[in-house]
Amino acid sequence: MPAGPAPHVSHVPGRLSRDILDGADLVALLVSAVDDELTVPTGLDAVVGVDLAAFAAQESAKGSAAELTTLTLPPVLDGDAPWAGLPARVLLAGAGDGGSTALRRTGAALARAAAGKQRLVVDLGNHAEGAGPLVEGLLLASYRPPYRGVGTGPDAPVPEIVLVGEVAHEAVVTAEVSARATCRARLLAATPSNIKNPVWLADEAVSLAGSAGGARAGLRVTVHDEAWIERTGMGGLAAVGRGSVSPPRLVVVEYRPKGATAAPVLLVGKGITYDTGGLSLKPREAMVPMKTDMSGAAITLSVVLAAAELGLPQPVVAVLPLAENAVSGSAYRPGDVIRMYDGTTVEIGNTDAEGRMVLADAMAWGREQFSPSVLVDVATLTGAASLGLGKLHAALYATTPELSAALVAAGDSAGEPLWPMPLVEEYRGALDSAIADVSHIATDTTVGGGSITAALFLQRFAGDVPWAHLDIAGPGRADADRHEVTKGPTGFSARALITWLAAR
Repeated sequence: MPAGPAPHVSHVPGRLSRDILDGADLVALLVSAVDDELTVPTGLDAVVGVDLAAFAAQESAKGSAAELTTLTLPPVLDGDAPWAGLPARVLLAGAGDGGSTALRRTGAALARAAAGKQRLVVDLGNHAEGAGPLVEGLLLASYRPPYRGVGTGPDAPVPEIVLVGEVAHEAVVTAEVSARATCRARLLAATPSNIKNPVWLADEAVSLAGSAGGARAGLRVTVHDEAWIERTGMGGLAAVGRGSVSPPRLVVVEYRPKGATAAPVLLVGKGITYDTGGLSLKPREAMVPMKTDMSGAAITLSVVLAAAELGLPQPVVAVLPLAENAVSGSAYRPGDVIRMYDGTTVEIGNTDAEGRMVLADAMAWGREQFSPSVLVDVATLTGAASLGLGKLHAALYATTPELSAALVAAGDSAGEPLWPMPLVEEYRGALDSAIADVSHIATDTTVGGGSITAALFLQRFAGDVPWAHLDIAGPGRADADRHEVTKGPTGFSARALITWLAAR
Protein backbone atom coordinates (compact mmCIF):
# COMPACT_ATOMS: atom_id res chain seq x y z
CA MET A 1 0.00 0.00 0.00
CA PRO A 2 2.00 3.02 -1.14
CA ALA A 3 1.20 5.99 1.08
CA GLY A 4 2.71 9.29 2.10
CA PRO A 5 4.67 9.45 5.36
CA ALA A 6 2.69 9.96 8.56
CA PRO A 7 3.86 12.78 10.85
CA HIS A 8 5.98 11.93 13.87
CA VAL A 9 4.49 13.44 17.03
CA SER A 10 6.59 14.22 20.10
CA HIS A 11 5.88 16.28 23.19
CA VAL A 12 8.00 18.47 25.43
CA PRO A 13 6.87 19.33 28.97
CA GLY A 14 7.00 22.84 30.34
CA ARG A 15 7.07 26.11 28.45
CA LEU A 16 8.11 27.07 24.97
CA SER A 17 11.83 27.85 24.65
CA ARG A 18 14.27 28.94 22.00
CA ASP A 19 15.74 25.44 21.83
CA ILE A 20 12.35 23.91 21.00
CA LEU A 21 11.75 26.50 18.27
CA ASP A 22 15.07 25.95 16.52
CA GLY A 23 14.39 24.31 13.18
CA ALA A 24 10.65 25.00 13.27
CA ASP A 25 9.15 26.57 10.17
CA LEU A 26 5.67 26.97 11.66
CA VAL A 27 4.65 27.85 15.23
CA ALA A 28 1.08 27.64 16.51
CA LEU A 29 -0.44 28.71 19.81
CA LEU A 30 -3.72 27.23 21.04
CA VAL A 31 -5.96 30.09 22.11
CA SER A 32 -9.44 30.25 23.58
CA ALA A 33 -11.92 32.95 24.47
CA VAL A 34 -13.73 33.23 27.82
CA ASP A 35 -16.29 36.02 28.13
CA ASP A 36 -14.95 37.49 24.87
CA GLU A 37 -11.44 37.72 26.32
CA LEU A 38 -8.78 35.84 24.36
CA THR A 39 -6.35 33.66 26.31
CA VAL A 40 -2.99 33.35 24.56
CA PRO A 41 -0.12 31.17 25.86
CA THR A 42 2.72 33.42 27.05
CA GLY A 43 5.61 31.06 26.38
CA LEU A 44 6.44 32.62 23.02
CA ASP A 45 6.21 36.14 24.49
CA ALA A 46 9.27 35.44 26.61
CA VAL A 47 11.20 34.15 23.59
CA VAL A 48 10.43 36.96 21.15
CA GLY A 49 9.87 39.80 23.61
CA VAL A 50 6.53 40.71 22.02
CA ASP A 51 3.06 40.85 23.62
CA LEU A 52 1.29 38.46 21.25
CA ALA A 53 -2.04 38.91 23.01
CA ALA A 54 -2.01 42.56 21.96
CA PHE A 55 -1.25 41.49 18.40
CA ALA A 56 -4.12 39.00 18.56
CA ALA A 57 -6.56 41.70 19.68
CA GLN A 58 -5.58 43.82 16.69
CA GLU A 59 -6.28 40.88 14.36
CA SER A 60 -9.75 40.33 15.90
CA ALA A 61 -9.05 36.67 16.71
CA LYS A 62 -12.11 35.06 18.31
CA GLY A 63 -10.66 31.72 19.44
CA SER A 64 -13.39 29.76 17.65
CA ALA A 65 -12.71 26.09 16.97
CA ALA A 66 -10.43 25.59 13.94
CA GLU A 67 -10.10 29.36 13.41
CA LEU A 68 -6.53 30.17 12.36
CA THR A 69 -5.27 33.73 12.69
CA THR A 70 -1.84 34.62 11.31
CA LEU A 71 0.34 37.06 13.26
CA THR A 72 3.32 38.52 11.45
CA LEU A 73 6.24 39.37 13.73
CA PRO A 74 7.98 42.71 13.19
CA PRO A 75 10.74 42.58 10.58
CA VAL A 76 14.23 41.89 11.89
CA LEU A 77 16.14 45.13 11.38
CA ASP A 78 19.30 43.91 13.02
CA GLY A 79 20.65 40.52 13.95
CA ASP A 80 20.09 41.06 17.67
CA ALA A 81 16.28 40.94 17.57
CA PRO A 82 15.11 38.12 19.90
CA TRP A 83 12.95 36.61 17.16
CA ALA A 84 15.76 36.55 14.61
CA GLY A 85 15.95 33.11 12.99
CA LEU A 86 12.40 32.19 14.00
CA PRO A 87 9.44 31.84 11.65
CA ALA A 88 8.15 35.29 10.69
CA ARG A 89 4.55 34.24 11.22
CA VAL A 90 2.76 32.68 14.19
CA LEU A 91 -0.59 30.90 13.95
CA LEU A 92 -3.19 31.48 16.64
CA ALA A 93 -5.30 28.32 16.56
CA GLY A 94 -8.72 28.69 18.15
CA ALA A 95 -9.59 25.88 20.55
CA GLY A 96 -13.28 26.81 20.83
CA ASP A 97 -14.85 25.36 23.95
CA GLY A 98 -11.85 23.08 24.51
CA GLY A 99 -13.94 19.95 23.96
CA SER A 100 -12.79 16.94 22.00
CA THR A 101 -14.70 17.90 18.84
CA ALA A 102 -13.31 21.42 18.83
CA LEU A 103 -9.73 20.31 19.43
CA ARG A 104 -9.97 17.56 16.82
CA ARG A 105 -11.10 20.14 14.27
CA THR A 106 -8.38 22.54 15.34
CA GLY A 107 -5.77 19.84 14.87
CA ALA A 108 -7.12 19.17 11.38
CA ALA A 109 -6.94 22.87 10.47
CA LEU A 110 -3.34 23.02 11.70
CA ALA A 111 -2.39 19.92 9.71
CA ARG A 112 -3.67 21.51 6.50
CA ALA A 113 -1.94 24.80 7.28
CA ALA A 114 1.33 22.94 7.89
CA ALA A 115 1.28 21.04 4.58
CA GLY A 116 4.60 21.45 2.83
CA LYS A 117 6.37 22.49 6.05
CA GLN A 118 9.00 20.41 7.83
CA ARG A 119 8.44 21.05 11.54
CA LEU A 120 5.34 22.30 13.34
CA VAL A 121 5.56 23.38 16.98
CA VAL A 122 2.28 23.72 18.89
CA ASP A 123 2.11 25.45 22.28
CA LEU A 124 -0.89 23.85 23.97
CA GLY A 125 -1.25 26.53 26.65
CA ASN A 126 -4.02 25.50 29.03
CA HIS A 127 -5.31 22.81 26.65
CA ALA A 128 -2.69 20.14 27.36
CA GLU A 129 -5.40 17.78 28.64
CA GLY A 130 -6.99 17.87 25.19
CA ALA A 131 -3.86 16.74 23.41
CA GLY A 132 -5.43 13.41 22.40
CA PRO A 133 -8.20 14.79 20.17
CA LEU A 134 -5.82 17.45 18.83
CA VAL A 135 -3.35 14.75 17.79
CA GLU A 136 -6.15 12.78 16.15
CA GLY A 137 -7.08 15.82 14.08
CA LEU A 138 -3.46 16.49 13.15
CA LEU A 139 -2.87 12.92 11.99
CA LEU A 140 -6.23 12.32 10.31
CA ALA A 141 -5.99 15.49 8.21
CA SER A 142 -2.39 14.56 7.32
CA TYR A 143 -3.64 11.42 5.55
CA ARG A 144 -3.06 11.35 1.81
CA PRO A 145 -4.58 8.82 -0.61
CA PRO A 146 -2.26 6.21 -2.13
CA TYR A 147 -0.76 6.30 -5.62
CA ARG A 148 -0.38 10.08 -5.79
CA GLY A 149 3.29 10.56 -4.91
CA VAL A 150 2.62 13.00 -2.05
CA GLY A 151 5.81 12.39 -0.08
CA THR A 152 7.24 15.78 -1.05
CA GLY A 153 6.00 19.10 -2.33
CA PRO A 154 3.55 21.72 -1.09
CA ASP A 155 0.80 19.15 -0.42
CA ALA A 156 2.99 16.81 1.65
CA PRO A 157 1.99 16.37 5.29
CA VAL A 158 4.35 17.95 7.80
CA PRO A 159 6.73 15.16 8.92
CA GLU A 160 7.40 16.41 12.45
CA ILE A 161 4.99 17.80 15.04
CA VAL A 162 6.13 18.92 18.50
CA LEU A 163 3.59 19.55 21.26
CA VAL A 164 4.65 21.79 24.14
CA GLY A 165 2.90 21.37 27.48
CA GLU A 166 2.18 18.89 30.25
CA VAL A 167 0.78 16.20 28.01
CA ALA A 168 -0.34 12.76 29.22
CA HIS A 169 1.77 10.32 27.20
CA GLU A 170 -0.94 7.65 27.23
CA ALA A 171 -3.48 10.03 25.68
CA VAL A 172 -1.13 10.78 22.79
CA VAL A 173 -0.35 7.09 22.21
CA THR A 174 -4.06 6.21 22.18
CA ALA A 175 -4.76 9.04 19.74
CA GLU A 176 -1.94 7.90 17.47
CA VAL A 177 -3.19 4.31 17.44
CA SER A 178 -6.78 5.39 16.75
CA ALA A 179 -5.76 7.74 13.95
CA ARG A 180 -3.46 5.10 12.47
CA ALA A 181 -6.34 2.60 12.47
CA THR A 182 -8.57 5.05 10.61
CA CYS A 183 -5.87 5.90 8.08
CA ARG A 184 -5.12 2.20 7.58
CA ALA A 185 -8.78 1.56 6.80
CA ARG A 186 -8.81 4.52 4.41
CA LEU A 187 -5.75 3.27 2.56
CA LEU A 188 -7.13 -0.23 2.16
CA ALA A 189 -10.45 1.10 0.89
CA ALA A 190 -8.78 3.58 -1.47
CA THR A 191 -6.63 0.92 -3.12
CA PRO A 192 -7.97 0.39 -6.66
CA SER A 193 -9.56 -2.95 -7.45
CA ASN A 194 -7.18 -3.78 -10.28
CA ILE A 195 -4.74 -4.29 -7.38
CA LYS A 196 -7.10 -5.17 -4.54
CA ASN A 197 -8.99 -8.45 -4.71
CA PRO A 198 -9.87 -10.94 -1.96
CA VAL A 199 -6.50 -12.71 -2.14
CA TRP A 200 -4.60 -9.41 -2.00
CA LEU A 201 -6.64 -8.18 0.96
CA ALA A 202 -6.12 -11.48 2.80
CA ASP A 203 -2.37 -11.14 2.27
CA GLU A 204 -2.50 -7.56 3.55
CA ALA A 205 -4.26 -8.74 6.71
CA VAL A 206 -1.44 -11.20 7.35
CA SER A 207 1.21 -8.55 6.70
CA LEU A 208 -0.46 -5.86 8.82
CA ALA A 209 -0.93 -8.24 11.74
CA GLY A 210 2.78 -9.01 11.58
CA SER A 211 3.60 -5.31 11.61
CA ALA A 212 1.33 -4.85 14.64
CA GLY A 213 3.33 -7.39 16.63
CA GLY A 214 2.00 -10.73 15.40
CA ALA A 215 1.98 -13.58 17.87
CA ARG A 216 3.99 -11.52 20.40
CA ALA A 217 1.08 -9.08 20.57
CA GLY A 218 -1.49 -11.87 20.84
CA LEU A 219 -2.48 -11.76 17.17
CA ARG A 220 -3.25 -14.72 14.97
CA VAL A 221 -4.48 -14.66 11.36
CA THR A 222 -6.16 -17.55 9.54
CA VAL A 223 -7.02 -17.39 5.83
CA HIS A 224 -9.58 -19.81 4.38
CA ASP A 225 -9.74 -20.32 0.61
CA GLU A 226 -12.67 -20.91 -1.75
CA ALA A 227 -12.51 -24.70 -1.40
CA TRP A 228 -12.81 -24.40 2.39
CA ILE A 229 -15.68 -21.90 1.99
CA GLU A 230 -17.60 -24.31 -0.27
CA ARG A 231 -16.83 -27.33 1.91
CA THR A 232 -17.88 -25.50 5.09
CA GLY A 233 -21.25 -24.63 3.64
CA MET A 234 -20.96 -20.85 3.42
CA GLY A 235 -23.38 -20.70 0.53
CA GLY A 236 -23.81 -16.92 0.61
CA LEU A 237 -20.09 -16.10 0.45
CA ALA A 238 -19.48 -18.82 -2.12
CA ALA A 239 -22.34 -17.65 -4.36
CA VAL A 240 -21.26 -14.01 -4.36
CA GLY A 241 -17.62 -14.88 -5.00
CA ARG A 242 -18.30 -17.45 -7.69
CA GLY A 243 -18.90 -14.86 -10.42
CA SER A 244 -15.35 -13.51 -10.32
CA VAL A 245 -12.02 -14.84 -11.52
CA SER A 246 -10.69 -13.61 -8.16
CA PRO A 247 -11.84 -16.27 -5.66
CA PRO A 248 -13.35 -15.41 -2.27
CA ARG A 249 -11.60 -15.66 1.06
CA LEU A 250 -12.65 -15.79 4.70
CA VAL A 251 -10.05 -14.13 6.94
CA VAL A 252 -10.07 -14.48 10.72
CA VAL A 253 -7.94 -12.14 12.83
CA GLU A 254 -7.84 -13.03 16.52
CA TYR A 255 -6.47 -10.88 19.31
CA ARG A 256 -6.13 -12.74 22.58
CA PRO A 257 -4.18 -10.95 25.31
CA LYS A 258 -2.09 -13.18 27.52
CA GLY A 259 -4.11 -14.70 30.33
CA ALA A 260 -7.46 -13.47 29.02
CA THR A 261 -10.30 -15.97 29.49
CA ALA A 262 -13.35 -13.80 28.72
CA ALA A 263 -15.53 -14.49 25.71
CA PRO A 264 -14.35 -12.34 22.79
CA VAL A 265 -16.01 -9.44 21.07
CA LEU A 266 -16.78 -10.55 17.50
CA LEU A 267 -16.48 -7.98 14.71
CA VAL A 268 -17.64 -8.82 11.20
CA GLY A 269 -16.88 -6.50 8.28
CA LYS A 270 -18.32 -6.53 4.77
CA GLY A 271 -15.44 -7.20 2.37
CA ILE A 272 -16.66 -6.74 -1.19
CA THR A 273 -13.43 -5.71 -2.92
CA TYR A 274 -15.40 -4.50 -5.95
CA ASP A 275 -19.12 -4.41 -6.55
CA THR A 276 -20.50 -4.31 -10.08
CA GLY A 277 -23.91 -5.24 -8.74
CA GLY A 278 -23.51 -8.66 -10.33
CA LEU A 279 -26.16 -9.57 -12.90
CA SER A 280 -28.33 -6.81 -11.35
CA LEU A 281 -25.76 -4.44 -12.81
CA LYS A 282 -25.22 -1.01 -11.28
CA PRO A 283 -25.21 2.14 -13.46
CA ARG A 284 -21.69 3.27 -14.36
CA GLU A 285 -21.80 6.30 -12.03
CA ALA A 286 -22.77 4.13 -9.06
CA MET A 287 -20.03 1.64 -9.88
CA VAL A 288 -17.11 4.09 -9.83
CA PRO A 289 -16.63 4.24 -6.01
CA MET A 290 -17.24 0.54 -5.47
CA LYS A 291 -13.59 -0.24 -4.69
CA THR A 292 -14.56 1.06 -1.23
CA ASP A 293 -17.29 -1.55 -0.69
CA MET A 294 -14.90 -3.48 1.53
CA SER A 295 -14.65 -0.59 4.01
CA GLY A 296 -16.35 -2.66 6.72
CA ALA A 297 -13.67 -5.33 6.48
CA ALA A 298 -10.91 -2.71 6.45
CA ILE A 299 -12.36 -1.06 9.55
CA THR A 300 -12.83 -4.25 11.57
CA LEU A 301 -9.32 -5.40 10.62
CA SER A 302 -7.90 -2.05 11.72
CA VAL A 303 -9.83 -2.15 14.99
CA VAL A 304 -8.60 -5.60 16.03
CA LEU A 305 -5.02 -4.56 15.23
CA ALA A 306 -5.49 -1.38 17.28
CA ALA A 307 -6.75 -3.46 20.21
CA ALA A 308 -3.47 -5.37 20.09
CA GLU A 309 -1.38 -2.20 19.75
CA LEU A 310 -3.12 -0.71 22.79
CA GLY A 311 -2.88 -3.95 24.75
CA LEU A 312 -6.58 -3.95 25.61
CA PRO A 313 -7.57 -6.70 28.08
CA GLN A 314 -10.62 -7.76 26.03
CA PRO A 315 -10.18 -10.54 23.41
CA VAL A 316 -11.37 -9.40 19.99
CA VAL A 317 -11.97 -11.47 16.85
CA ALA A 318 -12.52 -9.96 13.39
CA VAL A 319 -14.07 -12.10 10.66
CA LEU A 320 -13.68 -10.73 7.14
CA PRO A 321 -15.78 -12.31 4.37
CA LEU A 322 -14.03 -11.20 1.18
CA ALA A 323 -15.44 -11.49 -2.34
CA GLU A 324 -15.73 -9.63 -5.63
CA ASN A 325 -19.27 -9.24 -6.94
CA ALA A 326 -18.73 -9.64 -10.68
CA VAL A 327 -20.59 -10.50 -13.87
CA SER A 328 -19.95 -13.83 -15.57
CA GLY A 329 -21.60 -17.06 -16.59
CA SER A 330 -20.96 -18.44 -13.11
CA ALA A 331 -22.46 -15.45 -11.24
CA TYR A 332 -25.41 -16.06 -8.97
CA ARG A 333 -28.79 -14.96 -10.32
CA PRO A 334 -31.99 -13.24 -9.19
CA GLY A 335 -34.38 -16.06 -8.38
CA ASP A 336 -31.69 -18.40 -7.04
CA VAL A 337 -32.16 -20.03 -3.63
CA ILE A 338 -28.96 -20.15 -1.57
CA ARG A 339 -28.41 -22.32 1.51
CA MET A 340 -26.45 -20.38 4.14
CA TYR A 341 -23.97 -21.71 6.71
CA ASP A 342 -26.64 -22.12 9.41
CA GLY A 343 -28.99 -23.97 7.03
CA THR A 344 -31.26 -21.00 6.27
CA THR A 345 -32.43 -20.92 2.65
CA VAL A 346 -32.45 -17.46 1.06
CA GLU A 347 -34.25 -16.34 -2.08
CA ILE A 348 -32.17 -13.93 -4.14
CA GLY A 349 -34.15 -10.93 -5.36
CA ASN A 350 -31.28 -8.66 -6.38
CA THR A 351 -27.63 -9.66 -6.81
CA ASP A 352 -26.63 -6.11 -5.85
CA ALA A 353 -27.70 -6.89 -2.28
CA GLU A 354 -24.65 -9.13 -1.91
CA GLY A 355 -23.19 -7.54 1.21
CA ARG A 356 -25.81 -8.96 3.53
CA MET A 357 -25.21 -12.43 2.07
CA VAL A 358 -21.50 -12.52 2.91
CA LEU A 359 -22.11 -10.89 6.30
CA ALA A 360 -24.82 -13.40 7.21
CA ASP A 361 -22.55 -16.39 6.62
CA ALA A 362 -19.65 -14.81 8.51
CA MET A 363 -21.90 -13.85 11.45
CA ALA A 364 -23.46 -17.31 11.76
CA TRP A 365 -20.10 -19.07 11.46
CA GLY A 366 -18.32 -16.64 13.77
CA ARG A 367 -20.78 -16.89 16.63
CA GLU A 368 -20.72 -20.69 16.42
CA GLN A 369 -16.92 -20.87 16.38
CA PHE A 370 -16.09 -18.22 19.01
CA SER A 371 -19.14 -18.00 21.34
CA PRO A 372 -18.74 -14.21 21.57
CA SER A 373 -20.08 -11.98 24.32
CA VAL A 374 -21.23 -9.47 21.70
CA LEU A 375 -21.31 -9.27 17.91
CA VAL A 376 -20.95 -6.08 15.85
CA ASP A 377 -20.99 -5.93 12.07
CA VAL A 378 -19.88 -2.97 9.94
CA ALA A 379 -20.86 -2.43 6.32
CA THR A 380 -21.39 0.09 3.55
CA LEU A 381 -24.69 -1.68 3.15
CA THR A 382 -27.62 0.39 1.90
CA GLY A 383 -28.23 3.62 0.05
CA ALA A 384 -31.39 3.88 2.13
CA ALA A 385 -29.33 4.61 5.25
CA SER A 386 -27.70 7.63 3.63
CA LEU A 387 -31.03 8.83 2.25
CA GLY A 388 -32.43 8.87 5.76
CA LEU A 389 -29.43 10.15 7.70
CA GLY A 390 -27.25 11.93 5.17
CA LYS A 391 -23.45 11.69 5.00
CA LEU A 392 -22.50 12.56 8.59
CA HIS A 393 -24.27 9.88 10.67
CA ALA A 394 -24.20 6.10 10.47
CA ALA A 395 -27.30 4.03 11.09
CA LEU A 396 -27.04 1.93 14.26
CA TYR A 397 -29.24 -1.09 14.94
CA ALA A 398 -28.87 -3.00 18.19
CA THR A 399 -30.73 -5.74 20.03
CA THR A 400 -30.13 -4.33 23.52
CA PRO A 401 -30.50 -0.73 24.74
CA GLU A 402 -27.26 -1.06 26.72
CA LEU A 403 -25.24 -1.95 23.62
CA SER A 404 -26.88 0.84 21.63
CA ALA A 405 -26.19 3.44 24.32
CA ALA A 406 -22.55 2.35 24.71
CA LEU A 407 -21.90 2.59 20.97
CA VAL A 408 -23.64 5.96 20.68
CA ALA A 409 -21.51 7.31 23.56
CA ALA A 410 -18.34 5.98 21.95
CA GLY A 411 -19.28 7.50 18.61
CA ASP A 412 -19.96 10.89 20.19
CA SER A 413 -16.63 10.79 22.00
CA ALA A 414 -14.74 9.82 18.85
CA GLY A 415 -16.47 12.33 16.61
CA GLU A 416 -18.18 9.57 14.61
CA PRO A 417 -21.90 9.95 15.40
CA LEU A 418 -24.13 6.87 15.30
CA TRP A 419 -27.90 7.30 15.07
CA PRO A 420 -30.05 4.58 16.73
CA MET A 421 -32.57 3.09 14.31
CA PRO A 422 -35.52 0.77 15.04
CA LEU A 423 -35.72 -2.93 14.23
CA VAL A 424 -39.39 -2.58 13.28
CA GLU A 425 -41.12 -5.87 14.03
CA GLU A 426 -43.98 -5.11 11.62
CA TYR A 427 -41.50 -4.92 8.73
CA ARG A 428 -40.24 -8.45 9.25
CA GLY A 429 -42.97 -9.89 7.04
CA ALA A 430 -41.63 -7.89 4.11
CA LEU A 431 -38.84 -10.49 3.86
CA ASP A 432 -41.23 -13.41 3.43
CA SER A 433 -40.47 -15.74 0.53
CA ALA A 434 -42.79 -18.19 -1.19
CA ILE A 435 -39.93 -20.55 -2.05
CA ALA A 436 -37.34 -20.18 0.73
CA ASP A 437 -37.06 -19.49 4.45
CA VAL A 438 -36.48 -15.80 3.77
CA SER A 439 -35.85 -13.31 0.99
CA HIS A 440 -32.75 -11.19 1.35
CA ILE A 441 -34.59 -8.07 0.10
CA ALA A 442 -38.12 -6.92 0.72
CA THR A 443 -40.76 -8.69 -1.35
CA ASP A 444 -43.44 -6.27 -0.18
CA THR A 445 -42.68 -3.01 -1.96
CA THR A 446 -45.19 -1.07 0.15
CA VAL A 447 -43.01 -1.29 3.26
CA GLY A 448 -39.94 0.73 2.24
CA GLY A 449 -37.28 1.21 4.93
CA GLY A 450 -34.54 -0.56 2.99
CA SER A 451 -31.92 -0.04 5.68
CA ILE A 452 -34.29 -1.47 8.31
CA THR A 453 -35.26 -4.55 6.29
CA ALA A 454 -31.55 -5.22 5.58
CA ALA A 455 -30.87 -5.07 9.32
CA LEU A 456 -33.82 -7.39 10.02
CA PHE A 457 -32.38 -9.90 7.54
CA LEU A 458 -28.98 -9.80 9.28
CA GLN A 459 -30.49 -10.05 12.76
CA ARG A 460 -31.63 -13.63 12.24
CA PHE A 461 -27.98 -14.68 11.72
CA ALA A 462 -26.84 -13.11 15.01
CA GLY A 463 -28.84 -15.67 16.99
CA ASP A 464 -29.17 -14.88 20.68
CA VAL A 465 -25.86 -12.98 20.90
CA PRO A 466 -26.21 -9.26 21.72
CA TRP A 467 -25.77 -7.71 18.29
CA ALA A 468 -25.27 -4.33 16.66
CA HIS A 469 -25.18 -3.42 12.99
CA LEU A 470 -23.46 -0.25 11.71
CA ASP A 471 -24.62 0.78 8.25
CA ILE A 472 -21.92 3.29 7.26
CA ALA A 473 -22.98 3.76 3.63
CA GLY A 474 -23.40 7.52 4.16
CA PRO A 475 -20.35 8.60 6.20
CA GLY A 476 -18.13 5.82 4.83
CA ARG A 477 -17.23 8.00 1.85
CA ALA A 478 -16.71 11.78 1.59
CA ASP A 479 -16.94 13.99 -1.48
CA ALA A 480 -14.68 16.68 -0.01
CA ASP A 481 -12.36 17.39 2.93
CA ARG A 482 -14.24 18.40 6.06
CA HIS A 483 -12.39 18.90 9.34
CA GLU A 484 -10.54 15.63 10.12
CA VAL A 485 -12.37 13.77 7.35
CA THR A 486 -10.58 13.62 4.00
CA LYS A 487 -12.08 13.14 0.56
CA GLY A 488 -12.62 9.49 -0.39
CA PRO A 489 -13.10 6.55 1.97
CA THR A 490 -13.21 7.85 5.53
CA GLY A 491 -12.60 4.83 7.78
CA PHE A 492 -15.72 5.96 9.66
CA SER A 493 -16.45 3.99 12.86
CA ALA A 494 -12.90 2.69 13.42
CA ARG A 495 -12.28 5.21 16.21
CA ALA A 496 -15.79 4.78 17.63
CA LEU A 497 -15.26 1.02 17.91
CA ILE A 498 -11.80 1.45 19.47
CA THR A 499 -13.29 3.88 22.00
CA TRP A 500 -16.10 1.42 22.72
CA LEU A 501 -13.71 -1.50 23.19
CA ALA A 502 -11.43 0.52 25.47
CA ALA A 503 -14.42 1.43 27.65
CA ARG A 504 -15.62 -2.16 28.08
